[in-house]
Amino acid sequence: MSGAVEARIAELGLTLPEVVPPIASYQPAVQSGVYVYTSGQLPMVAGKLPLTGKVGAEVTPDEAKQLAATCALNALAAVKSVAGDLDRIKRVVKVVGFVASAADFTGQPAVINGASELLGEILGEKGVHARSAVGVTVLPLDAPVEVEVQVELVDA
Repeated sequence: MSGAVEARIAELGLTLPEVVPPIASYQPAVQSGVYVYTSGQLPMVAGKLPLTGKVGAEVTPDEAKQLAATCALNALAAVKSVAGDLDRIKRVVKVVGFVASAADFTGQPAVINGASELLGEILGEKGVHARSAVGVTVLPLDAPVEVEVQVELVDA
């Protein structure tokens, strides 16, 4: 049974995916008190990366923005896996986005807007958050983007 948040996801024409299995020694998300911290989420779709490479070279900024939104959706799946219900989200506290960037690419904030905007569309005011958008040389599996999320729950 899905609640209001999952109904909103469906209303947007999206589906909450299964939790992406870890590719190393970590958990997709952990809860500590009223907070859930996700591990970095890659833009996996059905177990695969739709695109690989550097943003500003092999991947366009618009493609990367869409991939960041996929990361955010995967992060919500990870949150649900430990919180049990996305309706328990009081607010998204922080988003950290990493962008595998070509040497001259400086549009990291616009790319990570894909995650921020999707969280806002899904959660409304609860989705407004602090954020960092960081350019890096390379990410796991040659992913163009990776996003981690911290949320506060209404109760522990």
